[in-house]
Amino acid sequence: MTDTIIKQVENLKGEVSAPPSKAYTQRMLIAASLSQGTSKVSNPLVSEDTQATLRAVKALGSKIVETEDSWVITGAKALKGAKKPIDCGESGATLRFMIPVAALALGPSVFALGIGLSKRPVDPLLRSLKQLGVESHSEKIGRKLRIIVAGGGIRGGRTSMPGDISSQFVSGLMFACPLGTTDTQLTLTTPLESMSYVLMTEDVLGKHGVQIAISEDFSHVKVPSKQVYTPYNGIVPGDFSSAAFLLAAGSITNSDVCVKNLDYGSVQGDKAILRILQQMGVESRVGKDSIQIIGKSEVLKAVNLDVRDIPDLVPVCAALACYAKGTSKIHDAQRLRLKESDRLTSLYTELKKMGAKIEMDESSLTIKGPCKLHGATIDSHNDHRIAMACAVAALGAKGETVIQGAESVRKSYPQFFYDLRKIGVDVVGGEFDR
Repeated sequence: MTDTIIKQVENLKGEVSAPPSKAYTQRMLIAASLSQGTSKVSNPLVSEDTQATLRAVKALGSKIVETEDSWVITGAKALKGAKKPIDCGESGATLRFMIPVAALALGPSVFALGIGLSKRPVDPLLRSLKQLGVESHSEKIGRKLRIIVAGGGIRGGRTSMPGDISSQFVSGLMFACPLGTTDTQLTLTTPLESMSYVLMTEDVLGKHGVQIAISEDFSHVKVPSKQVYTPYNGIVPGDFSSAAFLLAAGSITNSDVCVKNLDYGSVQGDKAILRILQQMGVESRVGKDSIQIIGKSEVLKAVNLDVRDIPDLVPVCAALACYAKGTSKIHDAQRLRLKESDRLTSLYTELKKMGAKIEMDESSLTIKGPCKLHGATIDSHNDHRIAMACAVAALGAKGETVIQGAESVRKSYPQFFYDLRKIGVDVVGGEFDR
């Protein structure tokens, strides 16, 4: 476990590029691997999670040439079962996207899960696949799970699952069912949360010639069968989920920070961070491909946030709320208990260590600010977003803060601490480029 030290800072200034989107990188890679021909993914994110997706698509037969700034993917003419267990590490998206894809292979495949990923739900997806003619099951080996997928194709038909556990289940079926033998009709028994991620999947599929019909209320998804993926050359856009931490860093200090490589026209739901910052009184400028935060010495304003569709913004919003005047409530966040860590408990525990006036219930956090934060020794809970949120909170905290397990940022944003240093943060350690 690696420690990184963050010291209090009065103001920041500088320009930095947002990292490539993890969510888009994974989706573009999978769609390219299912295409009949060669596709190029430019500016991919290289992180622990995207490397897990790379391992998975290679194991099923895709050929990939990796260069410094692109991946060239040649899809397999016929998917094959993996010869050895596919190491998913801690990547929930890799597991949930690739289980349905593996069902298309000629033979069986085994997915090996890390300890943290083994605690996250997957059974609703396995039950849904069974309704579509796919045999799969899980095995527990010590503290870890293995998922065995029989392969042999997807029959299609009607299936149902809850929409409020993980939108990744829906995206997984959207990747695989276009190659099924009959049409698939998916019904969501509870309202879909994180719907922007499903729209992101639909966007990537459309560029590869695959059509999906989603009902206006997102309760039904119809997937026509016997479609053909066509190659597509695409550029991975910048990631609003990761950039949110940089924008927040500029917002809680009297700073002038510009984050480039951000397209506000993107379908990414986490671009909502800009709306949230505006509600909190932060002055910003949106450019063609950048967002600039213009520092103000005034205290931020409290907010009331329904986060059902933006769960990945909860950690950074909790850090911001510590510097806002009034009572902020972040609610409808129960799904955060099923992430890399129980994020509600992790945020409550670690921000409280720093002096935050924070309360927690089953589905929400309430923060009374502004809080007089002080440095503390923080446990990242092996969760990249907890590490980054506490690093941002530390910027206005008296003294210095030690982030234990800071290497967890390699999951989604390996250069996070380097980029903080680039805009003026005093960081000791934190070199996690790969």
